[in-house]
Amino acid sequence: QVKLEESGGRLVQTGDSLTLSCKAYASISMWSMGWFRQAPGKDREFVASLSRNGGRKNYAEFAEGRFTVSRDNAKNTVFLQMNSLKAEDTAIYSCARARLTTFNAPRDHADYGSWGQGTQVTVSS
Repeated sequence: QVKLEESGGRLVQTGDSLTLSCKAYASISMWSMGWFRQAPGKDREFVASLSRNGGRKNYAEFAEGRFTVSRDNAKNTVFLQMNSLKAEDTAIYSCARARLTTFNAPRDHADYGSWGQGTQVTVSS
């Protein structure tokens, strides 16, 4: 387990950009990291993930071309840059650390064992 703390969420307008950060309070260099989101009344859904060295990245279909996931292992931080935001992107965004030290970038939330509390992103149309 590792403590994860997200930040950067706020109220923005449609079409705006926003970058979320996820700070880990221990080394994450050996683990894949992921971003998930949950909108009111909906299930949690996968947003993006990247392998421990950032060489492999996966995105949800809605995130392709608009969102970019990255990491700085020296700072134990993962980022999610979001462009061209839409009202339907409104959700609580959470980061997670994978359970196992693999080279993959998992999409399934069951592959993640440590979760942050999340940060609220609200996109006003």
